[in-house]
Amino acid sequence: AIAANLRRVRLARGLSVRELAELTGVSKALISQVERGVANPTVEVLSRLATALELTFGELTRINLVGPEVIRRGENAPLLVGDSAIRTLFAAPDRRRFELTEGDIPAGTRSAKSSHGRGSVEHAYVVSGEVTVETAEWSVTLAAGDALRFASESDHVYTTGALPCRVLTLISFSED
Repeated sequence: AIAANLRRVRLARGLSVRELAELTGVSKALISQVERGVANPTVEVLSRLATALELTFGELTRINLVGPEVIRRGENAPLLVGDSAIRTLFAAPDRRRFELTEGDIPAGTRSAKSSHGRGSVEHAYVVSGEVTVETAEWSVTLAAGDALRFASESDHVYTTGALPCRVLTLISFSED
């Protein structure tokens, strides 16, 4: 995650490895190794890199979702706890604020575009019906029992077909 974040942000800021090295006092070789994922930098080095790139330490080290993660009905076998079957869909790797909603979406409906801020992650679970979730980069159709997790900092929409849909969504927000 650090390698990808460092390279992505450095390039977005228009900095060469040499320029970042001059700003931070970290050698070009070490920066290059960090970007390739072959170095194990100290917290001090990561802090200097984050500061130079105008990032928080959390933003530099956070694992970002690159694309949607889909779990289909029947995947992730449930754990039997007494008389109940519990199926873990997703677990958060960090502490986050969250919002849990239940939505009943009528047939033939396209939601308004929405986004939830930098670092947000949306989880959706289809209780009944079918829904398509889409962004500018991807589109996934989910049926009852399917789950989806994706980075929700960009605009996305939910669209139903001929049948209505009930969907649970959990949006987790970054603490940064």
